[in-house]
Amino acid sequence: MTGRTALVMAGGTGGHIFPGLAVAEALRERGWKVHWLGAPGSMEEKLVPPRGFAFEPVQFGGVRGKGPLTLFLLPLKLLRAFWQSLGVVRRVKPDVLVGLGGYITFPGGMMGVLVGKPLVLHEQNSVAGLANKVLAGVADRVFTAFPNVLKKAQWVGNPLRAAFTSKAEPAERFAGRTGPLKLLVVGGSLGARGLNTVVPQALARIEPAVRPQVLHQSGVKQIDELRANYEAAGVEGELTPFIEDTAQAYADADMIVARAGASTVTEIAAVGAAALFVPFPSAVDDHQTTNARFLVDAGGGWLVQQADLTPELLADLLQKTGRDALIEKAAKAKTMQKTEAVEAVVRACEELTK
Repeated sequence: MTGRTALVMAGGTGGHIFPGLAVAEALRERGWKVHWLGAPGSMEEKLVPPRGFAFEPVQFGGVRGKGPLTLFLLPLKLLRAFWQSLGVVRRVKPDVLVGLGGYITFPGGMMGVLVGKPLVLHEQNSVAGLANKVLAGVADRVFTAFPNVLKKAQWVGNPLRAAFTSKAEPAERFAGRTGPLKLLVVGGSLGARGLNTVVPQALARIEPAVRPQVLHQSGVKQIDELRANYEAAGVEGELTPFIEDTAQAYADADMIVARAGASTVTEIAAVGAAALFVPFPSAVDDHQTTNARFLVDAGGGWLVQQADLTPELLADLLQKTGRDALIEKAAKAKTMQKTEAVEAVVRACEELTK
């Protein structure tokens, strides 16, 4: 059966948007028409329309960790978001709604359920977000990227594009590599100022002859600051605000230094790469630490909190860790991959709309 319409809801950060895009693209390949509900002026509005999906704007943003004025105005903002979402649902007439996290999922999901539309939910993080905790109680199908996150949910991993799941095994990729390590630093879609400061200082402590070659992704807003940090440290590197082919960058790296957003952790597991995770210290419910432990506890990486990450510590780790140890870490990370998420979410959409 074709000619069906899905309303995908995801926003805020790449950790919600890119899994949503993986699902949206898979639905489109099976003949679905896909609309995307997101916030105006947001990252999703920049990323989604160029990929050929109709964008439906609804004004709503984050509330946790905000000031008292935001909380005071929350009921009014929520009412507006409910009304706008209801208008989108009535106009688009989706056969199913698919929520992949971010606050924008909440008003859309609730209004969809109100008018009798089936709701499929996917939680990317190891600690469920506030919107998904509420929506899980009314959703028809619930999936998670990590085990034991929500009751009655099926653990399927994170929706990933095929580029991440089709790379060669770590031992095959590492074969024949010699010379200084290739280091990849990934700050995520919003960047990571802590990594942008510590990494060049750490590299400066290593003799140039054995210093790792570095590809450092900064985030769009922090590229000038990153360049200044490297110049001040007297270190050269390939510095970029955005990496177009993240999967290939993971595969090419001997070692990765990264935040521990859900997409980053599950992408690294799918590729099979060795990573030092430095969780974002202000993440809600410290979910990035829990995300990282999924791989680290299995021997698939290292975990260092931002407050403990010093140039000395990082330089020491880079100098004492050889490729044999990195292959072992990468192989253990690979054993934790789970790659059926896209198929599971798409299958649920199809089953609920027969």
